[in-house]
Amino acid sequence: MNRIQPKSKLLALLLALACAMPPALAGNQKEEAMSDSVRLALANAIADATPPKPKFGDINQRIQYLHWLGHMSDRLKKRLPDGRVRREFLETVWYEAKRSGLEPSLVLGLIQVESAFRKYAISSAKAHGYMQVMPFWTRVVGDGDRRKLFHMQTNLRYGCSILRMYIDMERGDLYLALGRYNGSRGRPEYPNAVRAAWNQWKT
Repeated sequence: MNRIQPKSKLLALLLALACAMPPALAGNQKEEAMSDSVRLALANAIADATPPKPKFGDINQRIQYLHWLGHMSDRLKKRLPDGRVRREFLETVWYEAKRSGLEPSLVLGLIQVESAFRKYAISSAKAHGYMQVMPFWTRVVGDGDRRKLFHMQTNLRYGCSILRMYIDMERGDLYLALGRYNGSRGRPEYPNAVRAAWNQWKT
């Protein structure tokens, strides 16, 4: 008889709880045709597993970052009560957002709307994790292992890179890019919800 190991039991329980919880305003990205150059650029962005350790040009930038980190940590205590997990999450959000040319507060707003900060969230469309990334992306630009979408940095890397790609595809139009990210391009509900959440996370 096959026996489930304790870690597998814990993961199964977390996944069951995530599926049972009320969904946030999450949708699903659509698998679209893209040029080889875009696919290659996105694949390279995903594959670069640089650790989320920021570098600063001067002391003032570092002070601003530490101030942001402390302020956001206080605001996230109820959602992410474990201090170590919360700090690692915020460090990674900041790093991946900056790496993709996004504002960290925008990424936090999107995560709030997509998953309500639930690492193991799964939508009705089977989008995974904090940024509700659709599993087909792991096949299109990754190694095909959808389980990695529950790894924090991997999920944030995919989510930020995909949003950056959509912003570029929409020539800087964030409204349309957010709609495309959610699979509801042209409809106002999702972009408006993310913008409202984004404003809440601005310092």
